[in-house]
Amino acid sequence: MNPDIPKTGVVVAGHGSRDSEGVAEFEAMVRLLQERVAPMPVAHGFLEFSKPTIDEAIRSVAARGVTEISVVPGILFAAAHGKNDIPAEVQVMRRELPGVQIKFGAPLHLHPSLLAQCRERIVEAEGRAGGSVPRDECCLVVVGRGTTDPAANSDVSKLARILEEGMGFGGSFVCYSGTAEPSVVDGLELAAKLGFARYLVLPYFLFTGVLVKRIVESTESVAAKYPQLQFVSCGHLGPCDAVAAALAERAQEAQQGQVASDCSLCKYRVSVVGYEEQVGQPQAPHHLHVRAAAMAPVPNLPKEADTHPIEDRSFEIIAAGRDWSGFDPDHVDILQRLVHTSGDYTAPDTVYISKGAPDSGLRALREGAVIVADVTMVVSGMRRRLLDEFGLKTFCGVHDPESLLMSKAHNMTRSASGIRRAWEKFGNDCIVAIGDAPTAVEEAIRIIKEHRWRPHLVIGLPVGFVGTPESKEHLRSCLNIPRITNSGTRGGSPWAAAVVNSLLLRLAAERRRSAGGV
Repeated sequence: MNPDIPKTGVVVAGHGSRDSEGVAEFEAMVRLLQERVAPMPVAHGFLEFSKPTIDEAIRSVAARGVTEISVVPGILFAAAHGKNDIPAEVQVMRRELPGVQIKFGAPLHLHPSLLAQCRERIVEAEGRAGGSVPRDECCLVVVGRGTTDPAANSDVSKLARILEEGMGFGGSFVCYSGTAEPSVVDGLELAAKLGFARYLVLPYFLFTGVLVKRIVESTESVAAKYPQLQFVSCGHLGPCDAVAAALAERAQEAQQGQVASDCSLCKYRVSVVGYEEQVGQPQAPHHLHVRAAAMAPVPNLPKEADTHPIEDRSFEIIAAGRDWSGFDPDHVDILQRLVHTSGDYTAPDTVYISKGAPDSGLRALREGAVIVADVTMVVSGMRRRLLDEFGLKTFCGVHDPESLLMSKAHNMTRSASGIRRAWEKFGNDCIVAIGDAPTAVEEAIRIIKEHRWRPHLVIGLPVGFVGTPESKEHLRSCLNIPRITNSGTRGGSPWAAAVVNSLLLRLAAERRRSAGGV
């Protein structure tokens, strides 16, 4: 090996941004890191929106003859991007470049250098605000990105508490600009009720971009609503020596095999309240399409991928087995699938489908709504390949630990408590498919009427003799939501799953048509 070629190199892996200023700040930070670790080569890559991609960056460093590359996440917290997407890129490149040792570093997290930089941004904002307001009469509002990872979200609260105590603020409040709640506007509205004279709004972001600019706009809109209070925007971290120093330290940790990731409350490793079902869940990336965009398109799946020839023949028999002209054409596929499931041509005669219900369910699936079931058998009957293809999630709360506690505390069935859990977890953004428990139907109706729950579609087809016909009649009479049910005692999990499958197959056919497939 040429002694003039450094043995190790660094790749800083970022998310990417649609905002050119954000990308420019990221690149400026990489230049600061390069100055700090020279002559070690440094490159950067992005998951999406920007170029180069992470794999391109790794290849560019490897091409310089290095034998070890440290991939350091240019992100703050280890949420989905740090736990799934960037590690997946590293794994792919390890297979592609077996002669290069590629090591993965830890996110920046609450690095002491970044805490000091936060303090600097706060003091700068106080100087711009003018006047002299004692710190104990000020509230620090820390705004995080917001993710689906509870550990990452809670770290924002930890940061707020450290700065509140360390700098002597009278209080602190946390809100988020992304997935988590409260939103920036809602958070500032709530914070305004605490009665402080001044609110300093600190975005804990590395670089500017759409979200950072939206935080400033939200702060200004809330400030206009409360002219008696003072709202002051603090700057984000930005490209600076503090960030470069933290990245250099993370790269060194990776090189020395001393990466210290906090896994004590990782939802994939331990049972965290409210996230128990995600323990051991495969950590699948969802950004590899960025690299795949340059590859040849994947051929459309043939029709046989959705249905089997025997199934096709069955539906030919069902279509010819009775007169379907009296039914709404939009309902026929659902009704025929119920015949297929039950083996009874008279099954459609008892079915009630409210106007527009199938279209409402289809729209919800297009938008990625969660499919909620009362029992696991309903989920088992759904077409898993199509659920995976469309990235659709299912939820059955019957075995959820909190559902069990709720069932005992409120003296209700586990199926009913599972429906209540779904309402609490997903709000209106769901489809409800009930195939077993009339108590689940009754609980759904209660929440709809008392709490104005508005799921996109309720499928109520439970089977049984105790309370079943009555629950279905109550659902049919519930005018607030799109619904599909039937009369009498017949039904069951396969019936509810059949209705969902009808919608999934319609969505599959729609997407294949739009892609020019069969």
